[in-house]
Amino acid sequence: MPLRTAIFTVVLDRFGRSSILDLDESEIATARQWAAPARWPHTWVTGGVSGRVSIREAEFTARDGVERALRIYAPLYSPGPLPIVAFFHGGGYVLGNTRMYDPLCAFLAKSVPAVVVSVDYRQAPEHRAPKAVEDSIDGLRWAYENAAAFRGDPARIAVCGDSAGGGLAALVCHAAYDEGGPAIAHQSLLYPSTDATQSFPSAAEHGGAPVLSAEKIRVFTDHYLGDSVDPADPGVSAYWRKDLHGMPPALIQTADLDPLRDEGLAYAERLADAGVPVRATNYLRTVHGFMSFPGATTIGEQARYELLSELRRHLNPTRLAHLVPVDV
Repeated sequence: MPLRTAIFTVVLDRFGRSSILDLDESEIATARQWAAPARWPHTWVTGGVSGRVSIREAEFTARDGVERALRIYAPLYSPGPLPIVAFFHGGGYVLGNTRMYDPLCAFLAKSVPAVVVSVDYRQAPEHRAPKAVEDSIDGLRWAYENAAAFRGDPARIAVCGDSAGGGLAALVCHAAYDEGGPAIAHQSLLYPSTDATQSFPSAAEHGGAPVLSAEKIRVFTDHYLGDSVDPADPGVSAYWRKDLHGMPPALIQTADLDPLRDEGLAYAERLADAGVPVRATNYLRTVHGFMSFPGATTIGEQARYELLSELRRHLNPTRLAHLVPVDV
């Protein structure tokens, strides 16, 4: 077994054995601490943040008056205005943070190139649904209204999200359409959570998968929805929205050995049925979260280049001819 694959296996095993699975409220602080960037493996597994990208913090005011953080990534040597990618991190609406996604966000910032605005939305169980959705929408609107302050172009906006963040990115598109903007040119959903009912076959077929199991999904969902929100509510489950006409073009990437696989592919099918241009790719023999370990598997690199290609096509088409290898 190649060394990098062996280490990847160890990392996945640690995910599977961690206290994340227990996740009663007393365990959440411990699980969040385990997920801190300093606890992750060597940078060749997660990727490195290049010196060609600046990272700074900002804040936006959510609709209830609470200040929330943003993490902004911008290429140092690209003239503006640049397209904007609003990014929403994963973690089951309970775990995760913006800094965990430094490698992916920096990769997109320097390679599209674009300004990536990563939104620190509030998490459950302290803040149940739909607070994460509201914060995500408010963060996108802040990026649109303040684009000039960070060399962004408000006429070229995409959204991107990973896992729970992929579900949030889809719901942000719904809200932007319903409320008259801002216009979104593209949505990139990476193994997204689109159906909290967990009624698709892959939920049972891969219920014991590493990284994300059916039991973890149940715990995350219980914390996020509580007792008062229907998991089929289209305000929390993008798949259950009745009308998907008018949604932006989409890239949906799924992992073949992932409980969320079928709901991602089903959402892609529903978008296509509504006349939305969709590219859907299911990556064989991969597990949930594989794009966060591009140094461990070549397929992670392949998926990142597909993501980069689609973002360039919709935000920065003149860059397509120069899609050359860069640091992942």
